[in-house]
Amino acid sequence: MFTNQTERNTTVVLQNQGLLGLVLSSVVTTLPCCMFLYINLTTLYTLRSKEVFRETPRYLLLFNLLFADTLQMAHSQSMFSLSLSRVTLASPVCAILVALYSLSHRTSPVTLVLMCLERYIAVCYPLRHSAIITTRNTTLVICIAWTFTSLNVMIQIIIMFKFSLEDQQNMQMTDYCGKESVFVDPVSDLYNKASTYFLLVLGGVTVTFTYTGIMVAARSASSDKASASKARRTLLLHLLQMGLTVSSTVHNSLLILISKNLDRVPAVRLQIFLYVSINVLPQCLSCLIYGLRDQTIRPFLMLNLSCQWRGSVFRLAMKQPRVLVT
Repeated sequence: MFTNQTERNTTVVLQNQGLLGLVLSSVVTTLPCCMFLYINLTTLYTLRSKEVFRETPRYLLLFNLLFADTLQMAHSQSMFSLSLSRVTLASPVCAILVALYSLSHRTSPVTLVLMCLERYIAVCYPLRHSAIITTRNTTLVICIAWTFTSLNVMIQIIIMFKFSLEDQQNMQMTDYCGKESVFVDPVSDLYNKASTYFLLVLGGVTVTFTYTGIMVAARSASSDKASASKARRTLLLHLLQMGLTVSSTVHNSLLILISKNLDRVPAVRLQIFLYVSINVLPQCLSCLIYGLRDQTIRPFLMLNLSCQWRGSVFRLAMKQPRVLVT
């Protein structure tokens, strides 16, 4: 999400540029976001449309990751559209919206950690994988993950209402909704940073541990070399996604640095570019990575994306996943 300073600069520049600047900025940000939302929603529908996806643990984890990413994308675009329209919110409403964004934002790295552990067990303990990673256990772990992040958000809401909002006599915000307008006191800001960095460190340690374990298992003569190699590439992709999550946390710092060192007009243009590349694009990365790489999902996903429900050339390929997963 943009900082309040970024949103003020964007608004002033768009006022100077007139209606044309507002329309161009809206198109540049809204068009790719709508396209990525369509891809993500189609993938979510695909993952729920077949029994093989609903009962396979790794597809359940993928659905959970995509669901959290889609919520983040929709929320970011909504807040950005409100800032372009110069709409302000009541302080409690903004606090709740920021907390809900935090819920999905923290669920993504937790899900990536679970996906790394699933691949680690699949490669290092192949004989016990089917007994440990079951549909029931995966659903339970996903529920625990959402409960953990929900408790985190509840603590954030309590802190925000206790420290950030108790001294505000005017409940209507004079600035645009964002983390900086909610975490105005040291306590809430410190808790937000501490919880974010904890999850990032947890994700980095998990990826390092699982990647090292798979590397050691790959050298064993009894291991499946192809499976281990594919798992290593998958973990590297997980690491890339966590890196993008890190980039989103330093996004606001980059915007402040840009605002101080560039003129207003080029600074706003660069900020819009960073918003699309850091906030919007990474939320569609999971779909592109796993949807296109997975031979089981690909035929269904391409079919649904092309909207050719009948008479499609992919009809024959729709029978193949049942063979691939058995």
